[in-house]
Amino acid sequence: MNSPERTLLSHGPMEYIPAPARRLEPFPGDARLALHVIVNVETWEFRRPMPRTALPPPASGGTVPDVPNFAWYQYGQRVGIWRLFETLQRHGVRATLSVNTSVCTEYPEIIERAVSDSWEMMPHGVVQRTMSSVEDERAVITEAVTQLESMTGTRPRGWLGPALVETTQTLDLLAEAGLDYCCDWGPADDVPFDLRVANGRRMVAVPYPIETNDIVVYAVERHSAEEFSTRCTAAFDQLYAESKSSPKVLAIALHPYLTGTPHRIAAFDRILEYVLKRKKVRAMTAAEIADWYIEQTPSPPPP
Repeated sequence: MNSPERTLLSHGPMEYIPAPARRLEPFPGDARLALHVIVNVETWEFRRPMPRTALPPPASGGTVPDVPNFAWYQYGQRVGIWRLFETLQRHGVRATLSVNTSVCTEYPEIIERAVSDSWEMMPHGVVQRTMSSVEDERAVITEAVTQLESMTGTRPRGWLGPALVETTQTLDLLAEAGLDYCCDWGPADDVPFDLRVANGRRMVAVPYPIETNDIVVYAVERHSAEEFSTRCTAAFDQLYAESKSSPKVLAIALHPYLTGTPHRIAAFDRILEYVLKRKKVRAMTAAEIADWYIEQTPSPPPP
């Protein structure tokens, strides 16, 4: 029985279920570990402050336009993403493309290549602006879903918010839009889980990483490519060992202007080689992972 103090705790939209209490069936092909690679392609607005910087602002203060940092990000669109396409294709990995949907008109060649390689399309807002800073959250979600469906012919199934930022109504609006999963809450677990939404639809959290995310390793913590390789392979070793009793997901998040650079791409190639050489490992997209979970897990009761 819960103590009075326990009943006062808030877990947000998540029900607390300890990891040992969950036992899931294997992934397709009797795999016990799913590799989920998420590639984030964003649109940064030239006439606004940059969402992230490699070079700090000059002593006189930040400038708009921020030419060096905009050019740094543009390397990912012009060069880095194509290295990622080639590396993932060589290993037979279909990624989830987390995409600001204005990429459909700004950089259509990227969307065309991702569709050609059978990647999954996951809206990531329209431009790289957090959901708490937009004027009409519902309109942004609708526009993002519509843009991707119009460009690809397939309606997207899920969502990742820019910078993983939500408001108190985001999940309800995503469910209202007919989406099935959200990666914003993915850092909370190694497998999918249900999120509470107000309108009776089911919303599943699909694993998305913070620790095995190149933003954190390269742009925030300023580590080398060797650290990213070490961290991802160590995470794999632990999850693979634990997956003997119940399947796990190893999620790796990438940004083309970081992992797609000449001095880092080889480290990512080594990660893929290390992970995929093991038996019972399967590369899966976000929707495939969500469907695997939904098929074997009853819907939670309505709130």
